[in-house]
Amino acid sequence: MTKATFRTIVLIWLAWALIVIGFQALATARLQPQWPDRAQLWTESYTDPKTYQVGRPYLLDPFMNNQVAWDSEYYLGIAIGGYDDPKIPHLTPFGTTTFDYHMVVQGNEYYGESTSLAYAFFPMYPWVIALFSIPLSLLGLNAVATATLAGVIVSALGALGAMLALYDMTHDALGDEGSMRAVFYLLIFPAAFFMVQVYTEGLFVGLAFGCLALLQRRGWYLVPAALLGAAATLTRAVGVALIIPMAITWFRTGDWLDMDLEWKQLYYFVKHPDRRVLISFGKMLLAFAPLIVFLIWKFSWLGINFDFVEARYFGRGFLDFGTAFYNWAEAFKSMFAGVPARSAYWFTEFVGLAVGIVTCLACLRHKPEIAWFSLAVLLISWGSGAAQGIQRYILAAPAVFFMLAYWGKNKAFDRAWTIFSILLLALGSMLFAFNMWVA
Repeated sequence: MTKATFRTIVLIWLAWALIVIGFQALATARLQPQWPDRAQLWTESYTDPKTYQVGRPYLLDPFMNNQVAWDSEYYLGIAIGGYDDPKIPHLTPFGTTTFDYHMVVQGNEYYGESTSLAYAFFPMYPWVIALFSIPLSLLGLNAVATATLAGVIVSALGALGAMLALYDMTHDALGDEGSMRAVFYLLIFPAAFFMVQVYTEGLFVGLAFGCLALLQRRGWYLVPAALLGAAATLTRAVGVALIIPMAITWFRTGDWLDMDLEWKQLYYFVKHPDRRVLISFGKMLLAFAPLIVFLIWKFSWLGINFDFVEARYFGRGFLDFGTAFYNWAEAFKSMFAGVPARSAYWFTEFVGLAVGIVTCLACLRHKPEIAWFSLAVLLISWGSGAAQGIQRYILAAPAVFFMLAYWGKNKAFDRAWTIFSILLLALGSMLFAFNMWVA
């Protein structure tokens, strides 16, 4: 990548971040939504204007509030007060609680055993927010405002890293013009505004794409790729899918051949280790870093509570295809229930699902490593059980942007996709700023 290209990408990124944030401010100043939000059955009851966000202090601070909604409260809460912060909603035997200055949920004091809903969220993003909040605290903002600013900065920097990595990993196949088009398509994707909100998308996509870009190189690049892969796994559960391109890359190097020891040689090797074999074992551990980190987390206190909250409250599981198929079938039927808001929401979700499937399958013949990773992202996300958010989840599938950029060589497709994508991006970013459900 030349200095001129790097400078261009940085300038595009900076303009994009400012435009999205500015547009959200403009939209909320000019328009008022009609409550409740009827995008889904549960959002209709959840967004009652008399009760919505009551007792949710992390969602109510006025500073950069357009970039805070829904799951943002958990990331801010973990960053400020830890997973068991009483200001975070808790799951109890009697339902869920919200923070009330007259009744703070702590252990068994009022509700019996309670579990913070924050355990459903991975730790890396709030940890980085807490880290960035240290220097930002010099600005004199309150804790929530400081963490919000830190969260937006972390997300935006992750988006920049994703842009640079996507350009790098697609340049050999698409050239300069095609790679820049892939970067542009990433920024205008309908759910791309999440990469500059207090959400994990920006950081995760930056880490995952960075890992994939480094895997295309040789030598010591496996070390930083493993570090990025491990960090991505601690950001979102689907990061464990990075084991697929990492294992493929390790297998192709042929280093595993040096590990072909017979059992009768094993004792001798332990006493007199061979340097080449040790290096091969080390590279194998690096290649499997996402899986190793995931398993450590899975059997930790965080992982145990994650499973509990995901199953009991959010209704999600791992590759629960039966439930997923039923829920998506019901979602498709609800498109025709005569509720315009619901029909419009599910239209965007099914468009996202179709785009993800078609682009990932088409990418197999061009870029198999990123295609298989992208398919894993799509499959794990779709198969979690709940029918929602797929347009946001496929942001982490680089095959989507590779194939869109490949097809974008056709000027008619390029213009049509650009108009379609930007209009949905504007709609989604506006709805998020209004605290309405998007994905």
